[in-house]
Amino acid sequence: MEKIKNFIGGKFLTPISKKYLENYDPAKGEIYSLVPDSDSRDIKTAVDMSSSVFPFWSNLPLKDRSNYLMKIAHEIEKNLEMLAIAESKDNGKPLWLCKSVDIPRAASNFKFFASCITQFSSKFYHTSSNVYNYVLKQPIGIAGCISPWNLPLYLLTWKIAPALAAGNCVIAKPSELTPMTAHLLAKICKKIELPDGVLNIIHGRGENVGEEIVQNKNIPVISFTGGTKTGKKIAVNCATRMKKFSLELGGKNPNIIFSDCNFDLALKTTIKSSFSNQGQICLCGSRIFIQKKNLQKICQRIR
Repeated sequence: MEKIKNFIGGKFLTPISKKYLENYDPAKGEIYSLVPDSDSRDIKTAVDMSSSVFPFWSNLPLKDRSNYLMKIAHEIEKNLEMLAIAESKDNGKPLWLCKSVDIPRAASNFKFFASCITQFSSKFYHTSSNVYNYVLKQPIGIAGCISPWNLPLYLLTWKIAPALAAGNCVIAKPSELTPMTAHLLAKICKKIELPDGVLNIIHGRGENVGEEIVQNKNIPVISFTGGTKTGKKIAVNCATRMKKFSLELGGKNPNIIFSDCNFDLALKTTIKSSFSNQGQICLCGSRIFIQKKNLQKICQRIR
């Protein structure tokens, strides 16, 4: 049985607590790996490593940062089968879906931001005869990235890639329910020789690792995708510490079907939006608004 390790400062380390969580294959109900049950000490180690490498990474030419991200993208594509199998085993998702959507999109995230940073523009204002104002885009420092289980690699890379592209270092916490693709991403970063400490991946529970990332004074920006209850708590913690934060939480997304719609297509799309990925997507259609003219027709079709 594999014991997953934290990825800190370019090294694979056991949790300081020496404690592990059991990772289940939901399709079989069997334990197939052990996940670090990390705590604040592991976060401190990662913060120290990121802080030391941040001056180098933030001042690296954009083209060089872009090249690192593009290398990661290419390695994800090369290892698509392995990553898809790992994700399918982690959360029980069909292998074909992992291979056709989740893993390719993770690679696309890195490609997009690798290209994006080479096209950065700034603004310049001539406010008077001898006064000029510039808008400068500068990295903040260490970004804390906390992602959920439903799209484990895709959503994690959607946070990591732009943070790294902008010159920030990252301390990432994947869901303890779906840790394997993040572990494999760490191996990819090691393979392409991403500078040590630029990306750290720490596994563990939200109340230990996640909360410590949010509260740590040396992590000035937080990106979180997950439940609304947890998001509210993060918002309070960040506000009292004057941290920047981004929250993607649960919602009540309506599908609206008008009387002049392409009926068959509208119905097909509504069902797909409501039940794709077992409904575990941020933009899941959780309610339907229908013009009265189509109400009976739709009700008959969906019974």
